[in-house]
Amino acid sequence: MKVLKTQPKSITTEGTKYCPGCGHGIVLRLIGEIVDELGLREKMILTAPVGCAVVLYDYITCDVIECPHGRAPAIGTALKRVHPDKFILIYQGDGDLAAIGAAEIIHAANRGENMSVLFVNNAIYGMTGGQMAPTTLIGQKTTTSPTGRCVKGMGKPIRVCELLSSLEETKYLERTSVHSARNINKTKAAIRKAFVNQINGIGFSLVEILSMCPVGWRLSPRDSQSFIEEQMTDYFPLGVYKDTD
Repeated sequence: MKVLKTQPKSITTEGTKYCPGCGHGIVLRLIGEIVDELGLREKMILTAPVGCAVVLYDYITCDVIECPHGRAPAIGTALKRVHPDKFILIYQGDGDLAAIGAAEIIHAANRGENMSVLFVNNAIYGMTGGQMAPTTLIGQKTTTSPTGRCVKGMGKPIRVCELLSSLEETKYLERTSVHSARNINKTKAAIRKAFVNQINGIGFSLVEILSMCPVGWRLSPRDSQSFIEEQMTDYFPLGVYKDTD
């Protein structure tokens, strides 16, 4: 595999809008590296929905379509069917994908749409004030669960990879993380596989990426990394959940 040691051409030099310690910047860097390595920049269309993902157009030098909240998989479906030769990248956060967009992602996966989905799970609504998300852990405090999430009345966190693995037309599901160098390398390999699957017409691929949100969690960047290692990975185990390639 070619290793890029310079600024990826698919990444702009725009100053970051992400908070210190946020994992989105790491994921975007990985996207840029892989897009350059696979030569996808001129044929990629990226869908940027509502949430922290909304500023993607500032950092990725490809065509980007802004989507209504949660609707990126539906718009991605339309793009792929109208332009089957294009590479379609769906980039969503947990509030966008697992809450208002739950129907869209489930049905896109059930139809086996040939596209690649990157699902950044930071267990909170990071952009809009730190509210409880579908993936917020039991006991985790947010602005809308100030005493901690409880099962009664709030339910348990949704495990997206496990949920989608029951659908026969999903081809590749993996959960990774960006809280350590070792896991960042694994995340890059998983993203690359999801991209290659689409190039080869394999079908629906999704990579769930556990990511830090120090501001939303009210933790330091270092403690946010520990939160993923010690708490998030316990409820959201890392690994491959489906691979039919």
